[in-house]
Amino acid sequence: MIRYFLGSYIVTVFGLIMAYLWGEHIHNGTGLTCVFIAFVLAVLEISLSFDNAVVNAMKLEHMSEKWKHRFITWGILIAVFGMRFLFPLLVVAIFAKLSIVTVLNMALNDVNSYAHYLHLTHAPIVAFGGSFLLMLFMDYFTEKNKDVHWIKYLEDNLQKLHKVPGICTIVTLLALTALMPEIQPGVRSTVFLSGVSGIITYLVIDGLAEWMERRQEEKMKLNPDAIKCSGIVGFLYLELIDASFSLDGVLGAFALSKDILIITIGLCIGAMFVRSLTIMLVEKKTLDSYLYLEHGAHWAIGTLAVLMFVSTFHEVPEVVTGLMGLAFIVAAFVSSLIHNKKVKNNEK
Repeated sequence: MIRYFLGSYIVTVFGLIMAYLWGEHIHNGTGLTCVFIAFVLAVLEISLSFDNAVVNAMKLEHMSEKWKHRFITWGILIAVFGMRFLFPLLVVAIFAKLSIVTVLNMALNDVNSYAHYLHLTHAPIVAFGGSFLLMLFMDYFTEKNKDVHWIKYLEDNLQKLHKVPGICTIVTLLALTALMPEIQPGVRSTVFLSGVSGIITYLVIDGLAEWMERRQEEKMKLNPDAIKCSGIVGFLYLELIDASFSLDGVLGAFALSKDILIITIGLCIGAMFVRSLTIMLVEKKTLDSYLYLEHGAHWAIGTLAVLMFVSTFHEVPEVVTGLMGLAFIVAAFVSSLIHNKKVKNNEK
């Protein structure tokens, strides 16, 4: 356990020290308060991201060692600096039509204005993430050759939908369309276009991933010793999944603090632990040992997608999102244990 989480512990200690120093710098005597907020944000990020770790592990298992290493190194930089720091700045800059430097100055020196602009972009952002994750959910449960079911009645009926061409896109578009009457007229078109962008992004990345897998299979027929590798497309696919998971966490963090540096530190610590958990799941072959863990993670994804859509017009507390996702993971884990016990008893 120490081997997997050593880097996360180091980042935690360093991050909390930086939070203390930053708190004392901006207002003498607030160092410990900033440390507490960063710690709470880290715990929330970890608790909200168990399903993310399972999905990451599922995809990472099929990547070469080179790309696994890049996901751990480059990926954490993208997850932390890109999604937790740069992404919110870029979103505000685009929607408010301001330069990135102006927005950064606003984030550091006028946090209320920055939080206001970020709040205005909430609906389009989560519409993109919700569409992407709903596509991922539907794609998993409508897979033609899927022969293992956890919630048998629901999953069996979902799989039958694979006979309908483009069913994932159809369901997601219908969900987006159903949202429109609830969305404020001023941002309705922006929200819809953001949702459609999420669908298109998923289709492009998933299509490229399948194409590269077919190419790799052809290579392996010629050379059985070839390593299966999704390469850059698989890497981007994982990063987009990770980004979609983190959207609500990044936006929700402003409920605890409006200081972008404290938010970044807290979410950075959480993201490191999620990466460490992902690596442990892959190396210990946990997904092979617990049959229904993938199913639980994807039901959590579907739930998160729905809650993201709901949050475009009605506030959804972070604790609700986290607990529902965690409930699916725990239930799938328990079901897997029961299944393993039955298998062992039958073998005796």
